[in-house]
Amino acid sequence: MVSKIDRRLLLQSTASATLLSGMVGWPEFAHALSGVGSSELGSPEPFSFEALNVRARALSEKPFAKPVVPSPDILDAIDYDQYQKIRYRPDKSIKLDGEGRMPLQFFHLGKYAKEPVRMHVVEGGKAREVLYSDALFDMPANHPAKKLKDGAGFAGFRVMAPDLKTDWLAAMGASYFRTSGPFNQYGLSARGIAIDTAMPRPEEFPRFSHYWLEEVAGDAQSPLIIYALLDGPSVTGAYRIKTERLTDSRDVHRIVMEIDAHLYARKDIERLGIAPFSSMFWYGEADRKQSSDWRPEIHDSDGLAILTGSGERIWRPIVNPPRVMTSTFIDRDVKGFGLLQRDRDFVHYLDDGVFYERRASVWVEPLDGWGEGAVHLVEIPTNDETDDNIVAYWAPKNSLKAGEDAAWRYRLTWLDDIPFPEALARTTGTWTGIGGRPGHKRPDGVRKFVIDFQGKVFAGMGRNDGIELVVTASRGEVSNSYNHPVVDQRERWRAFFDIKASGTEPVDLRAFLRKGEKALSETWIYQFFPEA
Repeated sequence: MVSKIDRRLLLQSTASATLLSGMVGWPEFAHALSGVGSSELGSPEPFSFEALNVRARALSEKPFAKPVVPSPDILDAIDYDQYQKIRYRPDKSIKLDGEGRMPLQFFHLGKYAKEPVRMHVVEGGKAREVLYSDALFDMPANHPAKKLKDGAGFAGFRVMAPDLKTDWLAAMGASYFRTSGPFNQYGLSARGIAIDTAMPRPEEFPRFSHYWLEEVAGDAQSPLIIYALLDGPSVTGAYRIKTERLTDSRDVHRIVMEIDAHLYARKDIERLGIAPFSSMFWYGEADRKQSSDWRPEIHDSDGLAILTGSGERIWRPIVNPPRVMTSTFIDRDVKGFGLLQRDRDFVHYLDDGVFYERRASVWVEPLDGWGEGAVHLVEIPTNDETDDNIVAYWAPKNSLKAGEDAAWRYRLTWLDDIPFPEALARTTGTWTGIGGRPGHKRPDGVRKFVIDFQGKVFAGMGRNDGIELVVTASRGEVSNSYNHPVVDQRERWRAFFDIKASGTEPVDLRAFLRKGEKALSETWIYQFFPEA
């Protein structure tokens, strides 16, 4: 059974903050905590990633304890409307570097975010907890949050731009985190771990129960280090997430996270998901018949990209299936995978409110060999844009047994597009329609597919240069297969084919362009439902 995540309840806070004046007696916190009163801080304690691993291992040897929700009745009263009245105080934003390059603010607890998270700042090998107080927030005098006790905890945190007007990284709920990506527009989310996704039982959502935040001293590009303690019924974990936000001459951002994840199993885990994402796909150019909305396309991501261990590049357009579907791409030592938003043409979306063309692409690169396993793509039917109905992750062949531990290292990059070799064309469009030929009687039960590939590899090539479309189908009959350069479109090639298949089971399609024995394009893979 798969849960769909309501996007309106995930990261639905507005807040703000900066800690000013001097903290006497703790010189090692002069940068991060200057001016914080003693009532808002815990005592300093030694901290290191090694110690966090020891803590996670020890926690795994104890039975799981559900988080204690402080004052549930009060939190129930902080519904959506009441939550919008809470603002983090700008003057209470924590400046990890002393200059406000990456100021931190915290999310308040509420009806839809009840489980408390403990927040700490680290400097000089010591950590101090930032304690909840309503003095950190602006709210009406009669607001129900005024009844919460000091030390209740927070719902999560966010990293602000220096002017405190926008945030670019946020973490709230379970082990979810996300960034505003290259164009300052939130979309898909990452999470620390996935447990039993798309299994015939409820999915498990371990949570980051504690965070420690540290700014590494250095130049203006110094990274933020996020440490997190994971806790859940089946697993605990220690995470170190080194985070940098880089901006190029186009004012396009790239958020690079190097993640060390150490997991400790409490129970046998049947399906473990490493580097998981959650995204949204309602409909796109290939399945407009499902559309009930006026906008041409609505999605945060339009495809799954994979760079296999053997070096093959795969592009799998996302679909909104008639039922829950899990596609697996078996591999050894996968080199990269991610959910991408390739289509960045505003006219293809026409939404000047949420700007789907600006949504981030996310790319995972293992920093060690991950061995045998598979990239999983889970697609869940939806009829709205508020559900995160797409999940992708790496599932190792051998999952964890109770008492076992394992570590994964990977680079997670939020970006506009992934690097791509010039010697290969990428898929830039997929369309479907009735089969057959215009001007002739259309055959029953036949569907036409049209795929556009684009790249410098086509420079100087023409219709008579021997480019071949290779199409295979898991079942059914393929016909009318051909390809040609698109007229007056630079370095763009179009491929066509018809497929006839009956029944309700999906048809797996695979296509690419080649010249002789040389592949000219990435491999296009699609899941077609004949009667959908």
